[in-house]
Amino acid sequence: MASDALISTSLDELRKVKKLADKAIAQLDDAQLHARLDGDANSVAILMRHMAGNMRSRWTDFLTSDGEKPDRQRDQEFEPADVPREALLADWEDGWQAVFDALTPLSDADLTRIVVIRSEPHTVHKAICRQIVHYAGHAYQIVMLAKHLRGAAWTTLSIPRGQSDEFNRRMQARAKQ
Repeated sequence: MASDALISTSLDELRKVKKLADKAIAQLDDAQLHARLDGDANSVAILMRHMAGNMRSRWTDFLTSDGEKPDRQRDQEFEPADVPREALLADWEDGWQAVFDALTPLSDADLTRIVVIRSEPHTVHKAICRQIVHYAGHAYQIVMLAKHLRGAAWTTLSIPRGQSDEFNRRMQARAKQ
């Protein structure tokens, strides 16, 4: 698959973004999913709904229709709603599936094709990069909110403080094998 390195790398990076957000979301109870730091702030649930709505809009019929679908209600994605965890997670997974379903059949030969988002033309490559950045930004918002809400009960998603040297030693030992 070396000839499709950019598509493959994009899929890998999007899977990492999803995994990061999933691990943060899994640490929250139902009330924490909907908690907002202030009246203007987004909750994790709001960010999840927004991302899922964006994903369905951008990636459904990705190559053939505008990425901002006429039936999308973007502003409603940012309104607090008492959505049960199961429904929220189902919507989240459905959005991510739209991403992976749209990208998986592509090859690097598709990267120069033109797609449209909000009536603006983009190469497929630019559209993919745009969405990776968008989703990573929101994923890190989810991580920050989850870390704040969990406080001392938070389980780190990266190398714990003070353990970088040990981590590097393990990685070097693994590379030598």
